[in-house]
Amino acid sequence: MQTALVIGTATSTVKHHSMDRQKLLIVQPRLLDGSPDGDPLLAIDSVGAGPGENVMISSDGRYVRDELQVDATPVRWSVIGIED
Repeated sequence: MQTALVIGTATSTVKHHSMDRQKLLIVQPRLLDGSPDGDPLLAIDSVGAGPGENVMISSDGRYVRDELQVDATPVRWSVIGIED
């Protein structure tokens, strides 16, 4: 689990069937002091986050498969919460 800032959204005309109807966000991982931690990532959003919000992201494959209700998916990152 890691904190990140939502910096935008992404649109895809062709994507894996497991990602149908999924909102895609571009997130910038952050260190504890708020500075960027690497390059921006693409994450699916199931919690309703938007640009400018601080979120928690996870690369937990089991959570993603359960959330998407599939046995296999290319999704690596997912937004799992919005910071208060």
